[in-house]
Amino acid sequence: MTAENKVEPEEIMVHQNGKPIYPVILTDSFYSLPKSAAQLNLSGRKVCIVTDSRVAKLYLEEIKNIFDSISEKIVYFVFPAGEPYKNLDTVKSLYEYLICHSFDRNDILVALGGGVTGDLTGFTAATYLRGIDFIQVPTTLLSQVDSSIGGKTGVDFDAYKNMVGAFYMPRLVYINVSVLKSLPEEQFASGMGEVIKHGCIRSGEYYHWLEANKESIRQRKTDFMAAMVKGSCLIKRAVVEEDPTEKGIRALLNFGHTLGHAIEKEKGFTLSHGACVGVGCVAAAYLSERRGMLKPEEFKNLEELLAYFRIPVSLQDINVSNVLDAVKHDKKMDSGVIRFILLRALGDACIDKTVSAEEMESAMDYLTKPRGE
Repeated sequence: MTAENKVEPEEIMVHQNGKPIYPVILTDSFYSLPKSAAQLNLSGRKVCIVTDSRVAKLYLEEIKNIFDSISEKIVYFVFPAGEPYKNLDTVKSLYEYLICHSFDRNDILVALGGGVTGDLTGFTAATYLRGIDFIQVPTTLLSQVDSSIGGKTGVDFDAYKNMVGAFYMPRLVYINVSVLKSLPEEQFASGMGEVIKHGCIRSGEYYHWLEANKESIRQRKTDFMAAMVKGSCLIKRAVVEEDPTEKGIRALLNFGHTLGHAIEKEKGFTLSHGACVGVGCVAAAYLSERRGMLKPEEFKNLEELLAYFRIPVSLQDINVSNVLDAVKHDKKMDSGVIRFILLRALGDACIDKTVSAEEMESAMDYLTKPRGE
């Protein structure tokens, strides 16, 4: 495989209860988007493209022209970029915009952007007129490998991450890996936190492929981007097909998120989601190693791989007690018990409900301790 082979469009079908419900199209351009979207019979339907102020400058005109050729009417809603705008106020503004443009149940939303845009648009689609169709066109690594697949939608509430939401499936996910070349380094690193998480919880083979090809991945070579995104999509699909509404095994996808979300809240969303997940993965792996589940060399390997992709493996200037308090209010609590995802090995995760407050405090102490001590 050469460094920049063209990526032919590939379809990954997601099923629910054994029935196909939406395709994920993986390619390296927007060339096939008109054909893929036309399968939804958009003739006579209005389309609202939802995007943020940053992505609008890059891709809105191109995507608008694509849907203009296959649908009845195109409008677009642009909101300020950033996690602070992933809230009910923005949803309210979008509701008002849709009402103003006479959108009905036959019409469709298009989420163009990263995880914030996809989650917010999906939640709006789930709740506007009790549900209308939506399409995901993810433009960040994090959204391509994680948040656009599986039907989790939602917004933050009073700084609590994704506290208000719904399970609601898109009609189509269209992934163009070439957009990853223009991602800022911090956003690419944020997505790599989720990519590495997938290998940790489900596939040692995928994890070691990431490790073996880390140089080409960090250089963002197109065919390696496609192979990596496909690998993560297949893992995410397998998990959500088995457990679509997180009653069991889907909770494994929360590896690194228990402390990660609490850290994200305490940092006031100034540290990227993937970075918080990364340090959360270190914390969970540290507890796994302390319990004798994960080998010390595996723990070291994980820290080194995260650091290679410029994902933080330690923290500074954070109030540990506030983080531990935020964990108690996390939406992943189960009947008042914290569900923590631990590792038996790289590629083999388990759900644990016995992690104590003392153990979490120990993990936070490890994260905040200057390296070299």
